[in-house]
This record gives sequence, C-alpha cells and structure tokens, in this order.
Amino acid sequence: MTRTVLLSALGLLLGSCGTPEFRAEKDSCTADWMTRIPPRHEQEMYNQVQTRQVPTGTTTCTGVGHTVTCHQMMRTEYYTVPAVRTVDRNEPLRDLQIRQCTQQACIAKYGNAECEKPG
Repeated sequence: MTRTVLLSALGLLLGSCGTPEFRAEKDSCTADWMTRIPPRHEQEMYNQVQTRQVPTGTTTCTGVGHTVTCHQMMRTEYYTVPAVRTVDRNEPLRDLQIRQCTQQACIAKYGNAECEKPG
C-alpha cells in the first residue's frame, strides 16, 4: 500500500511540474503506452489500519466558581481490519515505459531529459 501511495504521489508531483514541453511529451507517451499496456484491474485483500479514541481511565476536572467540568482523557488506538482494494497490476510497468519514453523524446528534441530549451 505504501509503495502504491508513494508512486501515485511521485507521479502527481512529476506530472504537476516541468516545462510545458515536458508535459506535452509525457502526455503523448502516456497516450501511447496506455494502449500498449492497458490497465489490468484486480481486487486484493489487505489489512487497513484504522484508529479510534479510547478512554485512558483518567479524568481531569477543573472548577470555576460553583461549576466543575470534567473531561475524560483519551488515547489513540490503532487496529487493523481486512479490506478490499482495486489495483492496476500493469501500472508499475506502464509508468516505467512512460518515464523512459518521455526522457528519450526530450533528449532527442531538446538534448536533456527535462525538455528544457537550451539558452
């Protein structure tokens, strides 16, 4: 799960930066490789981590005038539950091909992997 989240975040980060030329080359490569390696979605079981607040057994009371206010102290408890998620089994290979295609196109057109115009 962490790997998928990291790859998604990295893809989003790379997709949101770069020159317009880089984004254009990446879009072109993405369109090409999406047809060559289409998504293959599968469901898988995993352990989802959830949290809940549980009382610690300690209470803190404060008094102002004739009023006493008490608050139960809580702590965060982590637990896992089985869950199902849908994953694209072809995504890692396709993303690698898109990255390589983009870099090769940029190098061929601009002389660098970032599609930055010389100057």
